[in-house]
Amino acid sequence: MKVTYLGSAESAAFLSINKLNIPLYVESVSAGFPSPAQDFVERTLDLNELCIQHPSATFFVRAQGDSMVEAGIHSGDILVVDRSLTARHGDIVIACLHGEMTVKTLELKPHVLLRPKNKAYRPIEITEESQLEIFGVVTGVVRKFERG
Repeated sequence: MKVTYLGSAESAAFLSINKLNIPLYVESVSAGFPSPAQDFVERTLDLNELCIQHPSATFFVRAQGDSMVEAGIHSGDILVVDRSLTARHGDIVIACLHGEMTVKTLELKPHVLLRPKNKAYRPIEITEESQLEIFGVVTGVVRKFERG
């Protein structure tokens, strides 16, 4: 799955200027049987606050392809990536391998590899000759649904 750089969170002027507080209700929305609605707003939520913990180290990329669909990442999704985090075993990362940007799950044990989350694709084994650089850890996904 390839990625396209969209920009950084710090360079987005709206972070400090246009804070948008959206009502956050106490009750969760049921994904099963409906429950009676509550009309009580617990607090407001700023989406910048929800998605971005380290603005100066956060950037956005657009995913392209289907190698990460089992992780809930689809072609066209915008990924929130934090460069300040040290990638750990099992993290979804943005990696540059031989000059090409990709999004995969990082596995460090028993040996280093980049694993797609789609059974149609094979893991990429990392050897001493591999030119691998981890650019950051994916911390969120933004997806806009198409209306039917």
